[in-house]
Amino acid sequence: MTEIKVTEQRTDGIDIIEMKGKDLTVSVTNLGCHILSVLMKDKDGNVDDVVLGLENIDDYKKDEKYIGGILGRVGNRIKDGKFILNGQEYHLAVNNGPNHLHGGREGFDKKIWDYEIKENRVIFNYLSRDMEEGYPGSLRVHVSYELVGNTLTMVLYGTTDKDTIVNLANHTYFNLSGGKEKIYDHMLKIKASKIACIDKDGCTTGERMNVDGTPFDFRKFHKIGGRIKEDHQQLKFAGGYDHPYLFSSQRDQITLFHEGTGRKVTVSTNLPAVQLYTSNFLEGGFPGKKGKANENRDGVCLETEFLPNSINLEEHPDMILRKEDRYAVFTAYKFEVHEDDK
Repeated sequence: MTEIKVTEQRTDGIDIIEMKGKDLTVSVTNLGCHILSVLMKDKDGNVDDVVLGLENIDDYKKDEKYIGGILGRVGNRIKDGKFILNGQEYHLAVNNGPNHLHGGREGFDKKIWDYEIKENRVIFNYLSRDMEEGYPGSLRVHVSYELVGNTLTMVLYGTTDKDTIVNLANHTYFNLSGGKEKIYDHMLKIKASKIACIDKDGCTTGERMNVDGTPFDFRKFHKIGGRIKEDHQQLKFAGGYDHPYLFSSQRDQITLFHEGTGRKVTVSTNLPAVQLYTSNFLEGGFPGKKGKANENRDGVCLETEFLPNSINLEEHPDMILRKEDRYAVFTAYKFEVHEDDK
């Protein structure tokens, strides 16, 4: 059974909640549904925090690196900050070069959510009003974190009173060494034979590329740093990996493994894509945990989501949420320790 308790309550409404199980201790907050820490043992029994974070909770209010938060109403980029829905053009904040990014100037990661604790879960609730950040419809959204054994499951669901677009994602940066080294030697496997290509501003173009014979092929375990500096236009556009992988199966689609500690995270989801981001632009943010600066390549994000910018690329994009429908997606993170997993 998971023990859940509120470890800090502040007068500004920001709380910190600890979820403690036999194998994992996870801390979260109702400020943007951030995952603040994940404590787990390594193969020698040493306990480390395997996700990046900030030194002070107040810094998450202005963090531009989106460390650990829920991105929304639409995560990732929307080209030129505009889209057409039901024949009407909507204009959003342009906050990332020429594009809209992660919900706008004050996305879901900056909001204070209501929450309740039920058994093994913390359930966060937020009402995004009609035209907040330029999005149509009042969206009632719920984010549930459930810790059972060694698995943290994230369930995202919501309803709207008007057709809108929704593409929530979590922006946790993993470092299974416990922050003792960069992510170059982390082994990664993604069950995806294609990626969605991006332009020089990081936005998907509609073109898809087969990963075979490219530095983007992670269908078998490869070190993240093994090919990250190869002479490939897509790598140059992003300064590393910052691309959506399109899944070819629906179980255990992603595995991240660190040989030195034996730690492994297996990710499963019902979403069709994952954005692999190797913290290419992490430098220059607020101080990290214990005052240590977060730097480029200190963490890897595995952002499960619908295809980014699909509202401008596809005839029937998954990110459209109709008034009569329900948004419901999940991602599960299974944390294990192994002597060898190659």
